[in-house]
Formats: sequence, structure tokens, C-alpha cells
Amino acid sequence: MTVLERTRLIAGSEPSRTLRYLPGSVLAVDVVALAVTALLATLGRERLTIFSRAWGAHEELGVVATIAIVAWIGIIAVAGGYRRDLFGSGSDEFKRVVNASLVTAGVLGVGCYLAKYDFSRGFFLLAFAIGPLLLLLGRFSARKALHALRRRGFLQARVLVAGSARRVDEVTQVLRREKWLGYSVLGAVTPAVEPLEETATGVPVLGDKENVVEIGRAHGADIIFFAGGTSTSAAEMNQHLWALEGHGIDVVVAPSLQEVSQQRLSLRPIGGLPLIHVDQPTWVSAGRIGKRIFDVVGSFLLILALSPILLVAATQIFLHDRGPLLFKHYRIGRNGKRFGCLKFRTMVVNAEAMVKDLQVETGQQALLFKLKNDPRVTKPGHWLRRFSVDELPQLLNVLRGDMSLVGPRPQVQGEVDLYQGAMERRLLVRPGMTGLWQVSGRNDLTPEEAMRLDVYYVDNWSMMQDISILLRTFTAVTSSRGAY
Repeated sequence: MTVLERTRLIAGSEPSRTLRYLPGSVLAVDVVALAVTALLATLGRERLTIFSRAWGAHEELGVVATIAIVAWIGIIAVAGGYRRDLFGSGSDEFKRVVNASLVTAGVLGVGCYLAKYDFSRGFFLLAFAIGPLLLLLGRFSARKALHALRRRGFLQARVLVAGSARRVDEVTQVLRREKWLGYSVLGAVTPAVEPLEETATGVPVLGDKENVVEIGRAHGADIIFFAGGTSTSAAEMNQHLWALEGHGIDVVVAPSLQEVSQQRLSLRPIGGLPLIHVDQPTWVSAGRIGKRIFDVVGSFLLILALSPILLVAATQIFLHDRGPLLFKHYRIGRNGKRFGCLKFRTMVVNAEAMVKDLQVETGQQALLFKLKNDPRVTKPGHWLRRFSVDELPQLLNVLRGDMSLVGPRPQVQGEVDLYQGAMERRLLVRPGMTGLWQVSGRNDLTPEEAMRLDVYYVDNWSMMQDISILLRTFTAVTSSRGAY
């Protein structure tokens, strides 16, 4: 198999050249949103009694509204709201839309005042109350649609990764894992001292890093990722950038950082040197009083709201085999503290005695031990687990302070004993009833993926992330994806 054939096999199907139409598609979404805004603002101004014609509404409202929409779109464009690299990830796209809306409101208001133009105040207030919301909703919907298409292999950007073989694999693993980004890795270029046909993860090596520009152009790359080991000096990196001018190839520099949230990063160029500042991990904030109040109030309200389900679950467990309703399993919590984790009993009474035999039988390791068809699960236990009802007694653990509503899942001492390196960071915060890995695939994830997500949560904690995870938990539970 030739290098070119291996490249096509790795990259999959030909990338979609409709990428160039992304800005136009988003522009169409914005136009529709603002047209609806103008319609609603006009109807509101005419029909709501709080807006009186005595305010001096001008009869040429339709013409002015059209001009305002065109100006609004133009200011979004000037603010960079239609740059292709904005679409799909990050909050910068939304920030630019909001800022452009504020500027538009200011320009229109000041302009009408200076020109002594009698513009409808009712239309103005409604338009700039409704418009930004519809614009953000349209952008959010477009982003979700884009992610869905990219996961299905559409709207892909061809990526060439340049750097040492190890860094190439690190970057490629992230790009392959996060399919919604839409990056299709066609190959790599590595230093001449690393003569390889492919990297350890199977990325074909297309040549020497000295020829990265020629290789990128020859293989039709849309983006070149420059990872560690590409350039020996800033001057050499500038030579690569200059050589790519006018060839329609974007450049991305991938620093030796992983699992750091956008909120902790800031770019501060100093004397022409772009410096990436990384804030401290935020796990300390996860132990403060604000999160604790949120946990206490939230768990108490959830117990009241879910009390009928708790009663039904307890009744079915008792009627099945007259055994204990609750199962108290000792887990390791914050700072290595041992506590009794409560669950509705979903297994036979002697389930613990069967664990070692099942591990030997299935060949599974002790870390995050789970069986898809566990013979120990009782009949009511199946539906309790499917909809995560068995976890609800842990609301009492949250009230007591052993756990949090959101955090890494608590594990037994045997699992904690297997921790290596970064895994121990899970113990810096209270364990949670739900967490990032539960809403990202639950038991369908490998132990390594689950650990990676938990460590990311600890290092990048925020209250908004907790709220987002709780909202996503409802979808994960009702879909039952990855639950067993």
C-alpha cells in the first residue's frame, strides 16, 4: 500500500468543500432571526398598549427597520462574526454577536438623536430585547447541526499534523476523539531523525518536517497543526507561516497542553511573543461554601420532588425478595475519607461475595469493574439501574456532606489503590451523584476515558459546568444510554 493510499484510508472520504459556504449559511440564519425580530417588534409596537403612538413613531418604520437590519448584519460582519474558524466551538462566536448587537443599538440610538429622527421607541426596545436572543438561539442551533453533520463525516477539514511522532499521536488522538470538531487527519510530517512510515497510532508519515509546506499543498490540506518538535526556532516557524501565504491553508499551533478549559487560558502577546497564560486549577473553589449551599438546597428539593419514585422503588425491592431496601457500600471520598455510600439494592443479597469469581470469569480489571449483563442483578434492579433510580438515596449522602450533586463518582478502596499519577486528583473534591463522564457516555466509556473526564472536571471546575452537567444528566438518564 502506498503512502497516498494509506493517507486516504486514514482520512476517510474526501472532505466536503462546502466548508466555504459555512459563513453564508450562518449569515442566512442571522437574516431570518433578524427578520423575525423586525416582525415581532413591529407587531408588539402596534398592539401593546404600553407603546403609544404619542411617542412619535414614524410612518416609515418598515424602511428604517430594513436599514437597521442591514446595519446590524454589517456590524456583526465587521466584528468578525462570520469568520469560518469561529464556527463550531468556543464562546467567541456568541460574544461577537452580543457585542455587535450592543454597538448596533448604540449607533442607531445616537444616530437618530443627532439626526433628530423620530424613530419608534417601542420598536427600538423590542428589537434589541428580542434580536440578540434570536441571534444566539440561531447560532446555537446552527452549531448543534454542524456538530451532528461532522460526527457523520460531513464538513470535514483535512489536517496535516507536523511535529515529533509522540506529539503527533497526542494531537491526533484528541482530534479523533472529538469528532464534532470536524478534523480529518490525513497524515503527519516528522523530523528527519525519526524516519517512520507511520506513528504508533497508525498516522501515515508523509515526509520530513522541512518540507511541511510542500507536503501540505500537495495533499490538499486545509489546516496544518504545528505541534511540538516542528521548529527549532521562532525564525524557522515564521518561514513556514510566510511560505503558506496565499495558499488557503490555515495554521494552528498546538502547545504542549491538554485537558485545560478555555476559561483558564488567556493569550497575552508581549513584545511580539505570544504567551499563553494558564490560571491555577479550580478544584479549590469546588470545596467552598457556595457549592455546599447549592448541594444542600438542591438535594433537599430533589428528595421532596422525587419522593413518589422513592416510595415505588422501595416497595418493589421489598416485595421481590423481602431483603434490605438499601445497600451501604463503603467508598472513598474527598481527601481519601471513607464513607458509606447509599443505594437502593439492585442485586442479590450475597452479591459482594461473587465479585472476585466474576472478575476471573470475565477477565476484567478491578478498576471501574462493570458487567453489561450482570447475573447478580434482580428483576426490579434492572429498571432501577436503567433509569439510575438506584442512585437516588445518595441524596442523603449529599445532605450529610459526604458527596456533592456533581463530581467524580466515588470508588471503593480497591479501585483507589490502583490509581496512578493524575488519577489521585479525583480525591481533591467531593465525589458526586452525577459527573462529566456520566453525561458523556456512562459505562460505554473505557476506564481511561472516564478517568480523563473526571480529572478534567476537577482541574476545570465551575458552577456553570455543574449546572450544565445536571441538565445533561436528565437527558442521559431518560435515554438510558450506557446504563447497566
